[in-house]
Amino acid sequence: MKMILDLDTGIDDGMALAYVLGSEDIELLGVVGTYGNVYTENGVQNVLNILEMCQAPSIPVYEGEKHAIKKSGFLRLEVSARIHGENGVGQVSMKKAQRRKEELSGVDFLISAVKKYKKDLVIAATGPMTNLASAIIKAPEIIEMMGPVVIMGGALTIPGNVTPYAEANISQDPYAAKLLFESGVDVTMVGLDVTQRSVLTKESTGKWRETGSVAGMVFADMVDYYIGEHDSSVGGCFLHDPSAVAAAKNPKWFQMLPMHMTVVTEGEAAGRTIGSQERLREGNPNVKVCIGVDDKAMEKDLDDTLQNLFIRCGKARED
Repeated sequence: MKMILDLDTGIDDGMALAYVLGSEDIELLGVVGTYGNVYTENGVQNVLNILEMCQAPSIPVYEGEKHAIKKSGFLRLEVSARIHGENGVGQVSMKKAQRRKEELSGVDFLISAVKKYKKDLVIAATGPMTNLASAIIKAPEIIEMMGPVVIMGGALTIPGNVTPYAEANISQDPYAAKLLFESGVDVTMVGLDVTQRSVLTKESTGKWRETGSVAGMVFADMVDYYIGEHDSSVGGCFLHDPSAVAAAKNPKWFQMLPMHMTVVTEGEAAGRTIGSQERLREGNPNVKVCIGVDDKAMEKDLDDTLQNLFIRCGKARED
């Protein structure tokens, strides 16, 4: 499977990136950074650092959009800085990568990759949908070429996590999410309905630490910080962004409901992902909404995949 990640890195984005790096059946073609958990430039640097630490320095990294389509700037939320740390990776110190981002913009990279790989390309987006929407606006011809797009965002049957209506990624740019949902692209929405069913505990981070690799210890510290920012009743941390990768990698683990989806873009309910009454009778759903997950299978696969990645990183460093 050929994949591009669109991340606002972010601790759980970092986990999603490591999950892809450790999955032998996924070929990561590149990573596009965006805003959300962090400012775009910080997220791009976090990706570069993680790739170098995980012995994957050849994967190109591109800088995406810095704010929502209909806004002139972006101000990081206080809650994002608290949950992910000021540096986006739980205040953990990471060696700064020597290489820099690519010159090509993230939006132009998405356009060129879709034109090259067409339906064979999977795009997993775990931040705001701004880069994808901007690519569609700039080159609408790619709509017919695009393969599956799997997003972490939204909520269908439960309240949002930033307002009673809205989940964080969608709330950052409701207009972009609406445009993506209604574009005709094959979209799978992995929302809070399922991402809050899968939990990673300190038992896993303990195993990563035992690998003795720098990557294992850094990720263990990052995720322990993230666990500390969750309610103690959770018993660990939710697997928000890794769930989108899991849905692309193993869709059989997820129960999906085909629906006509839209996004509220104005007013108190801005960012709400909801069924479109106007298109209900058309008979052709536009989004597959995840409503259930085999959480045990996903938790085990993520745990095993990251542990094996960190073991390999340690061996590569020793060699």
